[in-house]
Amino acid sequence: MKKQPKTFARVLTYVKPYWVSIVLNLVFNLVTIFFSLFSFALVGPFLTLLFKEGAVEVVAKPEFSFTSDYLMGYLNWFMSSLIASGGKYHALVFMCLLLLAAFFFRNLGRFFACYFMANVRVGAVHDLRRDVYNKILILPLSFYHSRKKGDTLARITTDVQEVEVSILNYLEMLIKDPLTILFYFAFMITLSPKLTLFVLIVLPLAGLIIGKVGKMLKKESKEGQTKLAGIISTVEETISGLRIIKAFNALRYSSDKFEEQNGNYTKVLRGIHRKRDMSSPMSEFLSSAVVILVLWFGGKLILGGGNHIDAGSFISYIVVFSQIISPAKSFSQGYYNVQKGIASAERIFEILDAEEVITEKENALEIKDFNDCIEYKDVHFSYGKDEVLKGIDLKIPKGKFVALVGESGGGKSTMADLLPRFYEVGEGAVCIDRHDIRDYKISDLRGLMGIVSQDTILFNDTVFNNIAFGMENISKEKVIEAAKIANAHEFIMALEQGYDTRIGDRGMNLSGGQRQRLSIARAVLKNPPILILDEATSSLDTESERLVQDALSKVMSQRTSIVIAHRLSTIQHADEIVVLQKGQIIERGKHDELIAIGGVYKKLTDLQSIS
Repeated sequence: MKKQPKTFARVLTYVKPYWVSIVLNLVFNLVTIFFSLFSFALVGPFLTLLFKEGAVEVVAKPEFSFTSDYLMGYLNWFMSSLIASGGKYHALVFMCLLLLAAFFFRNLGRFFACYFMANVRVGAVHDLRRDVYNKILILPLSFYHSRKKGDTLARITTDVQEVEVSILNYLEMLIKDPLTILFYFAFMITLSPKLTLFVLIVLPLAGLIIGKVGKMLKKESKEGQTKLAGIISTVEETISGLRIIKAFNALRYSSDKFEEQNGNYTKVLRGIHRKRDMSSPMSEFLSSAVVILVLWFGGKLILGGGNHIDAGSFISYIVVFSQIISPAKSFSQGYYNVQKGIASAERIFEILDAEEVITEKENALEIKDFNDCIEYKDVHFSYGKDEVLKGIDLKIPKGKFVALVGESGGGKSTMADLLPRFYEVGEGAVCIDRHDIRDYKISDLRGLMGIVSQDTILFNDTVFNNIAFGMENISKEKVIEAAKIANAHEFIMALEQGYDTRIGDRGMNLSGGQRQRLSIARAVLKNPPILILDEATSSLDTESERLVQDALSKVMSQRTSIVIAHRLSTIQHADEIVVLQKGQIIERGKHDELIAIGGVYKKLTDLQSIS
């Protein structure tokens, strides 16, 4: 129960930057309320005097005061004077025009109130979605190991949308409805304290009944959002793995799995809608019951005589009270929506509150160039309880080509990922130019490196933008030069629109080899002093591999290169080959030296039939 107000208050922090629009919304809501009260208060005296038989006696003008008695007295005086001077028909025409003007200004105020509130809603959602996306960018890769991609997608899409619909739309009611109820009640109290006291006793009873359902709705809403995230994740996995699903005849299996998730979500969603839809007829019935009770009690006061309230004032009272029902009802319906929205907001804040394991120190050092060496000092690293690296010591001088080889799962890619701080060292340190990389600005550190990963990462954009990714003001000539080095220019020019061709989601319009060569071209264009190649030629055919390897040899000769390879033919000329096994360095040296030793590296080369 304590978390709910905290979550709601936190959502409201996204509204603060738009306080000017909120103030303007408040002003125009007050204009709306003023003209509403004026028009409703006018109805009672107008009908009473207009249809009164015989001559209308001019009522004495009351002394000014901030009370509904003064307002009603003034309207009675004004109406009686108008009828006495011009007749009832003249008064009818005048009052109809006056009411028309009052309703015009009332609705004009309502329009501008909504106009400025739109700035608040749209702006707050924009800022919330921006913060979630930026958080997704800076969270470490380890954050996503135990989370489904679809769940994260759901939080930045459907959950943010739910916050807008359920909570931010409620802001309008949060400002307008309490003001409306307050001013209307103030009018009603001064008009008839006894009748208003009766209303204050009866009305909250309806609110208590409505509140019971809201608690159940929040719980089911959170469950519903979680199940929807599962559906999105399944669809994303299906699209990515459609080739495997078809190849293994798993269409029925995938369909049944999705149908089970879809059915569970539908069941929860049905319960949510039923409870939410119950609010309208329930509040409608309770509102009608309250109005009938007020009519009964007010009629009893009039029939009983005394000075409690006269017939004209009672008509105005009932009209004003009937207008309180609408904001009171929308306020209660808004309560349902807020419960639903808070469930989504809590899921969003789980991402925003996730710990940033990889953080930048205050006054971090700048590094614009690489001058000396890379050094791993007694480095340990674990994924959860599984220790992947165990006491790694390695020094890589500037300009050297170092290859990491060994069995799968030996820690090669992890070593490479520690260098740009994709993961944080558990124990020990990774240093560049004698400084711990944790002392440097993260953007500067990563700016020193060009990376070609084992899993080719491309974006649904043009060939040009994929090669020039992350770089500004790059000329087409430089992009073409990088593509030529990566042996990609020829196939790019064969595409329908050349460098302006869109390559589809994750580059699916290209072959595996073509995608890999674009990734290599991207690294070449960046022209970094440190180059990390993680199975960079794994998807290339023999001819392309030879051409790209020749090009990469030229590129690597001018920079420090860390190459992870399973194809040992690509790293025979490395300055040093480091063999890893179960997270430890077991052999190191040049190709010929390791062959002569006759150890693990020799066995690996024999398996690949390298002479």
